[in-house]
Amino acid sequence: MRVITLTLLLLIFSSCKKATSPPNILFIVVDDLGHRDLSSTGSDFYETFNIDRIAEEGTRFTQGHSNSSVCSPSRASLLTGLYPTVHGITDWIGAKKGKEWRKMGRKTKLLPSDYEKHLPFKLTTLPEVFKSMQYKTFFAGKWHLGSKEQESLPTNHGFEINKGGYHRGGPYTGGYFSPFNNPFLEDKIQEKGMTLSMKLAQETANFIRANFDKPFFAYLSFYAVHAPIQTSKDKWLKYQKKAVDQGILDEGFKMEKRLPIRIKQDNPVYAGLIEQTDEAVGYVLNTLDSLKLDDKTIIVFVSDNGGVSSGDDYATSNLPLRGGKGYQWEAGTRIPFLIKAPNIKNTVKIVNTPVMGADLFPTLLELAGLENPYNVDGKSLVPLLKDEVFEERSLYWHYPHYGNQGGDPCAIIRNGDWKLIHYFEDGKNELYNLSMDMGETNNILNQFPQQGLDLKIDLDNWLSKTYAKIPIIDPKYNEEEEKEWLLRNKQKMKLKVEKRRAFQLDINYIPNEDWWGSKID
Repeated sequence: MRVITLTLLLLIFSSCKKATSPPNILFIVVDDLGHRDLSSTGSDFYETFNIDRIAEEGTRFTQGHSNSSVCSPSRASLLTGLYPTVHGITDWIGAKKGKEWRKMGRKTKLLPSDYEKHLPFKLTTLPEVFKSMQYKTFFAGKWHLGSKEQESLPTNHGFEINKGGYHRGGPYTGGYFSPFNNPFLEDKIQEKGMTLSMKLAQETANFIRANFDKPFFAYLSFYAVHAPIQTSKDKWLKYQKKAVDQGILDEGFKMEKRLPIRIKQDNPVYAGLIEQTDEAVGYVLNTLDSLKLDDKTIIVFVSDNGGVSSGDDYATSNLPLRGGKGYQWEAGTRIPFLIKAPNIKNTVKIVNTPVMGADLFPTLLELAGLENPYNVDGKSLVPLLKDEVFEERSLYWHYPHYGNQGGDPCAIIRNGDWKLIHYFEDGKNELYNLSMDMGETNNILNQFPQQGLDLKIDLDNWLSKTYAKIPIIDPKYNEEEEKEWLLRNKQKMKLKVEKRRAFQLDINYIPNEDWWGSKID
């Protein structure tokens, strides 16, 4: 059926009148970038002049969401247009599940559900569709949707070229400066000290130059700004001074249920890493300009989940939204969400309608003038770009796991401004109206029981329809042991992160002798 469908698309494409050549696609994903981590989305600390250009020239979706609060599920949704419950990847690939979870030592009540360990081959991906339409397809950066051993690399899912994508979720072997020690990236002597973001940008630009005269689908998936966060000394100095000038809080974290959470954007290392990534985006945009492809290229810019305010490197603050990566609240999935569609004249500049990553699959097909015979969960956003009627719908999330950042196993539904969170540990429900309480501080379920009931019925139907896996209670669970662990861990982590924050902001800060490899003698 899949082969027939792709053949059908090819016939449709070939029969179309080719008055104009098909648009190119540049799809940019920044890892763990928070919804307020851009100048154009509200940050007064980070500087993102090049990314802001996409926002200025295109459309910014203020209520853009990833399909999960962690990476692998949302990345699979971007490529397939499907919810995580449908493609089966509901946690980051490599996370412990079932009885294996006990090895983490967290004493939790539930055993997390199982999940798919690579992107299923039966699913059709965006690059496969565009490749069938004679587009050249290219991938650079973070993959985290399978391994070479599973034959689940970018080149197994429609990408003709892969630069840097494999099973790892972060730059753990080589860091953010050359040499990168990535088996799918060539380390060159003359590149020593180059940032990983710029390396990926240059590989992308080289691909674009080699294919400027034919339609291309380029997917630039930065490893930044995922932990371990690193930057150069000059970038750190710039943002350390900026943090001091803006005023440094005595304490930079408050406590959530399990871990501390950052309350101010004042991390000079993270700010430097963001600027390095912004410079890399600028390099690719300038390449399009130099080849006169700017008005022939559709650009998508998103993150794969919310910013890391807790856990990992405790890098950013997402306030006034609550939580961050791995959490059930808005900041777990609210992301920068930009589309520049030069083939649509007079596009809307700001869209406040809630949308999700899976919507980009049908959106890009429509923008490219292709029919979409695929039964996907996403919905084309082209009507919103044109300020046309867009039927309201519910959005759903399902995360039957414990986030490394402190979040709980739950399922979520959002309809308009109404949001309901169902917790699997105790069956508790929380209801929020985001127009009145964007920080999700006041559970109003008792005030609006019928609204809560209607949303819960809708959510239950969706979970059932998509065969969602539900976590089970651990028969070895001991409530007192969990309370003990929580108390001990919270006290220890709060001291640790405050000490680290103070060190990163100290004028004498030196992370290591060569600043993670950025300092070249």
